[in-house]
Amino acid sequence: MDTSGAHAIDTLDDLRRHLQWAVELEHATIPPYLCALYSLDANRNAEAAQVVGSVLAEEMIHLALAANLLNAVGGQPKLDAPELLPAYPHPLPHGDKSLPVNLVPFGEEALELFLRIEQPESADAPPQSDEYRTIGQFYASVQAGLRKLCDELGEEAVFTGDATRQIGEMHLHTGGGGVLPVTDLKSAQAALVEIVEQGEGAARTQVWDGDRDVFHPERDEVAHFYRFQELKHGRRYQTGDTPQTGPTGEEIQVDFEGVLPMRRNPRTADYPEGSEIRTAQQEFNNTYCLLLYLLEDAFTGNPGQLRAAVGTMFQLKGQAVALMKMPTGDGKTTAGPTFEYVPPEQRS
Repeated sequence: MDTSGAHAIDTLDDLRRHLQWAVELEHATIPPYLCALYSLDANRNAEAAQVVGSVLAEEMIHLALAANLLNAVGGQPKLDAPELLPAYPHPLPHGDKSLPVNLVPFGEEALELFLRIEQPESADAPPQSDEYRTIGQFYASVQAGLRKLCDELGEEAVFTGDATRQIGEMHLHTGGGGVLPVTDLKSAQAALVEIVEQGEGAARTQVWDGDRDVFHPERDEVAHFYRFQELKHGRRYQTGDTPQTGPTGEEIQVDFEGVLPMRRNPRTADYPEGSEIRTAQQEFNNTYCLLLYLLEDAFTGNPGQLRAAVGTMFQLKGQAVALMKMPTGDGKTTAGPTFEYVPPEQRS
């Protein structure tokens, strides 16, 4: 599929719609990555927790970059909305319908899902503005649409957003890269490159993303796709490695048994009203929706709310880990966060 037809980016409204999809896409990675991270026993899986935590932090940065892009072209990022939390399993927003996103604990199934999400586009893959096979193809179509509109209308007519809404930094100590304010075509392209290269590697031919490793500053940082490959193969990439060689460096210790056995795709409806698990899940959902509210507020004129959002993420961790330690009663699994949307008027 090319970018012509119903989902072409021909107008500013088309561009804003696609950049809202980008916000939704970047957010869609966060719940499954959170489940994998919080299910890890940090004592038995310190390295895996570092890897998943670093990817999660960078997805938060990508979310801010997508919001910056949307704000820059006069859009209004929406995060506190039911469409941000569809029932699981569901495909990535406007993505490949054959790829269901499930909430599962860390393990082989989670890694396969994450590798599919972060899959690099092939060099000959066309841009795809809807039902894209890879995230890179979706962003290639956004980049093409942005350039086309700047050529046709002029940059000043495209970048009409309020510059005070731009997020310039995000203090997350576990990820590389940074948040770039977007004010023109050059900075917009830089933001798009940051998102894509952190996910799939520089120039589609390298495992590195162009940053330094936060936990190992002497090393170049590996892009998300290849970080998950390191966990799958139990070995790090080292200088000279390529996508073709796979990782040939030192071993990473991954203990697939050192994981809390969270029930897949948990739902509050699985438990009676007033039960301990359902009450804890509802508390988590309230906190998660507060996070969405704080992020939307931060991205639409109150950047000071970012500090509160980061604090809320620490609160979420405690609630999620507590849930993952509650037996479901089937003798095998524990409960987990459900990521269900709570309308503002129902929040406690």
